[in-house]
Amino acid sequence: MAASNSGGAGGGPLSAEAAAALGEGMGLVFGRWTALQMAVENQWGGRDSRAKADQLGASILSWFCHSKGPHYYEDLVDMMYDSISESFNADFEDGSIEEVAEQLLVMHEECQQSNYSTIEKLRNAPAQRNAVSQSRQIAGDCNDDSDSSDDDDDVSMVDDEPATPTEMAVDKSKPSKPAPDADGWTVVPPRRGRGKN
Repeated sequence: MAASNSGGAGGGPLSAEAAAALGEGMGLVFGRWTALQMAVENQWGGRDSRAKADQLGASILSWFCHSKGPHYYEDLVDMMYDSISESFNADFEDGSIEEVAEQLLVMHEECQQSNYSTIEKLRNAPAQRNAVSQSRQIAGDCNDDSDSSDDDDDVSMVDDEPATPTEMAVDKSKPSKPAPDADGWTVVPPRRGRGKN
């Protein structure tokens, strides 16, 4: 990580075999990249979002294979940010662009040395069932837990007293006439539906 963060990866050309392996590895990484897959599935780039994601991969592969000189981490990150912003009208602020850029630089360096171990690990790793549905499930689980803590200004919420089934309004039968509660307040039901028997 330190070598590719501070300096550039070697600028030597890739063999045809190494370029093909790098292309396959990039496809595997992009297929597991949740933010990119969400952008494609939700068509943030329009109807041709899949083609735009494929073009991102092709552009990066071309940059690795055809540009001369060292390949710098910052240049790759900037190129990825620009392409995603332009193609999908999105900013991935989850740090995933930096992670993917680091993975791609490591794979590129290994491919230059005819070392395909990282790509082989990706190939043999169990395929994720669907990164997007997994993230939605996790987000749904997190939202269920955090909904009650988001409204700190809500006066009617009492955090110290857990509700018991007998205290819940759902379980109470509705009185026919408004009755004062323990504090002396009278709850007035909405007019909708009243008198239409």
